Amino acid sequence: MAGQITSLQRQKRNPERVNVYLDGAYAFALPALEAVKLRREQHLSDPEIEALKTLDLRAKAYDKAVGFLAVRPRSVDEVRQRLRRYRSRQKESLAEVHIEWVLDKLLEQGYLNDDEFARYWVEQRNQFKPISPRALRFELRRKGIADQIIEPIIEGSTDAESAAAQAARKQSWRWRGLDEASFRKKMAAFLQRRGFSWGVVRDVLDASWQEIQESEES
Repeated sequence: MAGQITSLQRQKRNPERVNVYLDGAYAFALPALEAVKLRREQHLSDPEIEALKTLDLRAKAYDKAVGFLAVRPRSVDEVRQRLRRYRSRQKESLAEVHIEWVLDKLLEQGYLNDDEFARYWVEQRNQFKPISPRALRFELRRKGIADQIIEPIIEGSTDAESAAAQAARKQSWRWRGLDEASFRKKMAAFLQRRGFSWGVVRDVLDASWQEIQESEES
């Protein structure tokens, strides 16, 4: 595989990547920022070629991870699993050591932080889709967040009764026309699906039904 660089050509579909030709034949591609370090007539040994291919592999995986993070914050484990699925779909030789390299780089740059992600997740849930602290713990654990990160964040920002009341308030308008028994049945099932205990649900049901009655009277 060793040979002399005979051409460096930007790809038509992606000018940010450059095709490298050795001895007149296509050999591999590189990010343009790395390809500028090469020159025509430069001789590349087998170890140098493998190092460049590894660099390209990591660069593509890094770009894939950054694109994934652009949608919303992610946990370290979410990005790890995403890169593993990417490896499977693309049939890339993206070894675990390369995935960990990408994760380490993202952590170093501040793009990944499980503490910040856990705070973000809890804040979003509390604001837009309140669920019980127990359900929050379950979600965060599924995303690979350690308990020592989860506990202080949930204890400091999530109260079961307040979350249940907020969830009920967001939902109750849909059932304004129902009789009390039907309203309570639907609301109880809804809150229990959100992970709230029956003790919390029972207290919130009374307050929620009273709010409905007061709003209709006014």
